[in-house]
Amino acid sequence: MSELLLPPEHRYAKIIKERLNEDGSELSILNLGPTHPATHGIFQNILLMDGERILDAEPTIGYIHRAFEKIAENRPFYQITPLTDRMNYCSSPINNMAWWMTLEKLLDIEVPKRAQYLRVIVMELARITDHIICNSILGVDTGAYTGFLYVFQFREKIYEIYEEICGARLTTNMGRLGGFERDWSPKAFELLNTFLEEFPACWKEFENLFERNRIFIDRTVNVGAISAESAMSYGFTGPNLRAAGVDYDVRVAEPYSSYEDFEFIVPVGKSGDTYDRFCVRNAEVWESLSIIRQALAKMPEGNEYHANVPDYYLPPKEDVYNNMEALIYHFKIVMGEVPVPVAEIYHAVEGGNGELGFYLITDGSRTPYRLHFRRPCFIYYQAYPEMIKGALLSDAIVILSSLNVIAGELDA
Repeated sequence: MSELLLPPEHRYAKIIKERLNEDGSELSILNLGPTHPATHGIFQNILLMDGERILDAEPTIGYIHRAFEKIAENRPFYQITPLTDRMNYCSSPINNMAWWMTLEKLLDIEVPKRAQYLRVIVMELARITDHIICNSILGVDTGAYTGFLYVFQFREKIYEIYEEICGARLTTNMGRLGGFERDWSPKAFELLNTFLEEFPACWKEFENLFERNRIFIDRTVNVGAISAESAMSYGFTGPNLRAAGVDYDVRVAEPYSSYEDFEFIVPVGKSGDTYDRFCVRNAEVWESLSIIRQALAKMPEGNEYHANVPDYYLPPKEDVYNNMEALIYHFKIVMGEVPVPVAEIYHAVEGGNGELGFYLITDGSRTPYRLHFRRPCFIYYQAYPEMIKGALLSDAIVILSSLNVIAGELDA
């Protein structure tokens, strides 16, 4: 019988038998997960340990796999959006906008400039929340709880902006095909301006708390390093790739939603270790703040918040209740009676963790023929066993934290 077909206990018993210490003592097996507070998600790593030192590791995923791609293939295009924001729920609006942009690419819909700028603002807010969560929890995993408590209040302030825009906070279901479902209220801009005024001082203090902290540096420098070549071989994108020294950002390489209108720096690290991943995300927060300010300053006048595409854009509810034409459009859109082109397309955005893409094949029906989500977490998590070999158990925790593996995006 092939070794891979044997039950896990037999396989690991064989590993232990073959790999004894010099004094003849056995190595040990440790289950890191699947339900463990330090893994920040439901996934398992079976570790082969020599004391505190990790000799080998085997990950197991799929504990919260929800078959989103197959569900999507049986749903009308409008009803797929709530699936997207349940992947990386730390930056849900980016997922939503990426899906709408994929459909707009399919249908060749030109979104008004103002709606594009509004999307940029909300996507950069989402990036900030993603990095707040990753870096503050990395601090917790090194024993520093204060920074987490301090910056999380601003995550809540961003959620208040989300709530004002679409009525939801965590899983947002934000936007519509061609733009947004409604224009932003004056309260939304007021909350946004307050955040831009108050947050920078807090983030600077957070950086000061960690970036020159002797304990934090000892726990993160040269820990979980990965070379640029290995990172690219594994398919890394986003902050984890840039921390390894590769200057790749989808917003620059393939601009979307008018990102070419804004000036920003793409932060790049050198060593690809835990400390560099932390610093790259810190720097990206400053760039996101700059992009938001530029978008506000350049915001086109008027109130265009969606494209003029009545065949695809749901009419206002008040019109549906009182106007026969609007009711007909509403029915046709919801029931999927408006034809879509037969096509095969791919569209990607720069998500919180890297390149988030949607590969869509249509056959002209009301549902996708095939839909695949390119989830950055799923791709770079494959490198985790290699990154922790030879490290201590405590190092494995901070390495996982610095990668920012989001369980919903890992499994989908």
